[in-house]
Amino acid sequence: MDWDKSFGLLGQDKVLPNTVFRRDKLAFLHASQPLPDKLQELHRYARERLPDLDRVAVVTYDPRTDLLKTFLHASGGADPLSFYASPLAQSQSLSSIAQGGHPRLVNDIAAANWRSREHSRRISGQGYGTSYTLPMIYNGELFGFIFFNSRQTFAFKEKDLDFLDEVGHQLSLVVINELVCLRTLGAGVRTMAQIAQHRDFETGLHLERMAHYSHLIARLLGAAQGLDDSFVEYVFLFAPLHDLGKVAVPDALLQKPGKLTREEFRVIQEHPVHGAEMVDAMLANFGLSGLPQAAMLRHIVRHHHEALDGSGYPDRLAGTEIPLEARIVAVADVFDALTSRRPYKEAWSNGEALAVMTGEMGAKLDQDCVAVLVDHPDLVTAIQNRFQEDSLG
Repeated sequence: MDWDKSFGLLGQDKVLPNTVFRRDKLAFLHASQPLPDKLQELHRYARERLPDLDRVAVVTYDPRTDLLKTFLHASGGADPLSFYASPLAQSQSLSSIAQGGHPRLVNDIAAANWRSREHSRRISGQGYGTSYTLPMIYNGELFGFIFFNSRQTFAFKEKDLDFLDEVGHQLSLVVINELVCLRTLGAGVRTMAQIAQHRDFETGLHLERMAHYSHLIARLLGAAQGLDDSFVEYVFLFAPLHDLGKVAVPDALLQKPGKLTREEFRVIQEHPVHGAEMVDAMLANFGLSGLPQAAMLRHIVRHHHEALDGSGYPDRLAGTEIPLEARIVAVADVFDALTSRRPYKEAWSNGEALAVMTGEMGAKLDQDCVAVLVDHPDLVTAIQNRFQEDSLG
């Protein structure tokens, strides 16, 4: 039977009677574009209904460190909270929201009794009057919070809150979906990286430290480099995956106690290329090749051994040809390598390591990245104390 002709529906450019095609105003949420762009679009959409909705912001939650970290915002200008992190445990109000899973409405921020908190002071100081907070929870796991703010007090009526619930849950699903995709990718790549660890002298704590050094550098470079919070978070997520390609390097070379020959070093120098190839394969296998952040992961894996003077590898990039995320991770990796004990060397002091790295600024290492570590010794030491080796590593 000719089903096309029988039903008269398929293969024909005809519109059925009483059929109307509409524009989906929320289609951008499912488009292949960065999350910050999606949030800007969502903010514009929501303001058509609520003109007094002046700010929408997302913070993420890291259960390993109990840290809430600014991630996304749409406010039509500079955000009062950027490059900011704070323990969830220090906020009784947000902890209550997380535990109960219920939204919170504050009709007058200036009159609230939690203005002693830095983040509350910043929000109030920028003239925001009303705050509505939704927890981002999926399968019982807290991923963060969404904040809706107005410069007016008592800005949101009950029907407005119903609308913000709908918008918030749509946004929450989009953010959580991307974070889960990145976690899935990260878990796969991290598994490969852990295999590489067991074949090398590096440890899991090395990866934790250099990830936090990378986060510190990216966060404190912040506005001066034109970064945003999402960039900082993705650097943190991807930094531990930098040496994935070592999986393809023979054990005999990774564990050789003596000096490498020129040919052996050439083989070692191929690991960033192998790593980038593995990343591409895993992106394809997980169906994540279209992720906007995929390029950042490739850059970190392939280019973290490049040098500013063009003497690095594998592509001999120079200066700003080297992506900023790779320059950040390079500095974090070198610093932790110098300050960690290995079978073939003792750990250097922070001062000794930074003195050597300062001498390489502008030639091998990014000056601004090194300066962050030099200028914030207490923050560096805090990371080292948190992820301290108990034995060789």
